[in-house]
Amino acid sequence: MGVEMEALFTNALGLQAPWVVENVKLNTTDRRIDFEIGCQGAGLACPACGAGAQPIHDRLLRSWRHLDFFQFETWLHCEVPRIVCSDCGKTTQMLVPWARPGSGFTVAFEAFALALCRDLPVNQTATLLRCSDKQLWRRIEFYVEQARAQERFTDVRIVGIDETSVRRGQNYTTVVHDLDAKRLLFATKGREHKTVLDFVDDLKAHGGDSEQVKHVCMDMSAAYAKGVGLALPQAQISYDRFHVVAMAMDAMDQVRRTEMAQDAPAVRVALESAVDNDEHKTLKQLMWGMRRNPESWSAKQTDAMHWLQRSLLKSARAWRLKMALRAVYARAKEHNSVQQASVELQAWLSWAFRCRLEPFKKLARSLKERFAAVVRGMLGHRSNAYVEAMNGLLQQAKRAARGLRTSDNFITIAYLRMSKLKHLPASPFAPGGVT
Repeated sequence: MGVEMEALFTNALGLQAPWVVENVKLNTTDRRIDFEIGCQGAGLACPACGAGAQPIHDRLLRSWRHLDFFQFETWLHCEVPRIVCSDCGKTTQMLVPWARPGSGFTVAFEAFALALCRDLPVNQTATLLRCSDKQLWRRIEFYVEQARAQERFTDVRIVGIDETSVRRGQNYTTVVHDLDAKRLLFATKGREHKTVLDFVDDLKAHGGDSEQVKHVCMDMSAAYAKGVGLALPQAQISYDRFHVVAMAMDAMDQVRRTEMAQDAPAVRVALESAVDNDEHKTLKQLMWGMRRNPESWSAKQTDAMHWLQRSLLKSARAWRLKMALRAVYARAKEHNSVQQASVELQAWLSWAFRCRLEPFKKLARSLKERFAAVVRGMLGHRSNAYVEAMNGLLQQAKRAARGLRTSDNFITIAYLRMSKLKHLPASPFAPGGVT
C-alpha cells in the first residue's frame, strides 16, 4: 500500500505513533474491509512500570470489530507486542489505544452501540450492528457499572420510591429516584423493606449521607414504610398523590362492578331512560366516562355521564367522591397550604365515612391512619410526579430488555436511560465523541 494511503487510513482511524495502518484488504463480495495495523519500533515503554526502550518479547495477533467504513463491515487486526522489561521483570502485552483490554470491539463501536441502546431495544440494535444481543448486554453492563461507580450522591435530599414489574404481576423491582435532580438513583430486585436498606447502603457507597435525606415520597406500602423507619428515621414520609387518587379510582371501580353485578335489575330499569337504547353500549360509555377526566369525554360519554349524575345509582356517588378527592388535591397543589389541605382532606374523609360505600370507607380509614403523611404528599413540591412521568421510560426499558428479559437486564437498561450517567463514552458521532 502506498505511503499516502497508509497515512490517510492511519489518520482516519485516529492512530498515532507507534501505531500505523500497514495494509488494507477490501472484499466487495462479502462487503468487508480489514485493516492491518502495525506497531513500529524496536524498543517500547513497559506497560507495567513505564520504563522506556524495553525490548519486544513476541507479538500476539488480535482482532476487533470497528464501525463500518463506506458501509462495509470493518475489522482491525494487529500483532500486539509483548514487552519484556528489565526493570520490573514482567512480560506485559501493550495496551492498544482503540479498544479496552479483553474486548473484541473497538471503543468507538461500543460507544455507538450504547448510544443506540438508549433509544432502541437491545435486540434491534444488535440486528442493526450485525452482532449478537448477548455481546451488547455484556458491554452495556460493563460501561453502566463503571459509570455508576463514579457517580456521587452528595446532594440527595428528596427521594421517591416506587415499584414496577418486569413481567405483569411478577419479578418486582424497586426503583428510587432523586426528585430534585430528576434521575434514577437505585434499582434492585424485590419490594421488601430490605430494598430501602440496600438503597441506603448504595447511597453511602456513592458519597451520600442518609441523614441528609429529609423527605421520602412513596405509595402506602407497609414494607417501604418499615424500611424508611429503619434506614431513614429522620426523613418525613409523603404518600404520593398519584397513588392516593389511583386508590380512589379503584374504590370507584369496585362500587361500579358490584352494582352492575349484584343490582343488575335496578340498573337495567334505570338504563331505560338512558340516551342510548343499547344497554351494553351505555354501560361501556359509563365505564370509560367514569375513569376519564371530563375534558376528554367523547360526545357519547358526555351524554352517559350526564345521565349518570341524574340517576340514584351508587356508581354516581362513587364518581362524585373520586372527583371531589381529585379537586382537594388540585387546590392543595395550587395553594400549597398545609392548613387548607388538612381542612379539605378532613371534610372529604367525613363524607367518605358517611357515604355507605364500603370501598370508600376502607380508603378513608387508610388515609386517616396516615393523615399527616397524606397531607404532605398533597403539597406541590412533595410528590412522585417525576416518578410517575418516568413510568413511560420504565416501560420502554422493559421493551428494550426483551430477549433477555430478566430483572438484571431491566435494571441495567433503566440505569443507562434514566440515571443521567456522566461517565459513559460519548457517541463517536457527537462533538468530542470517541473516534
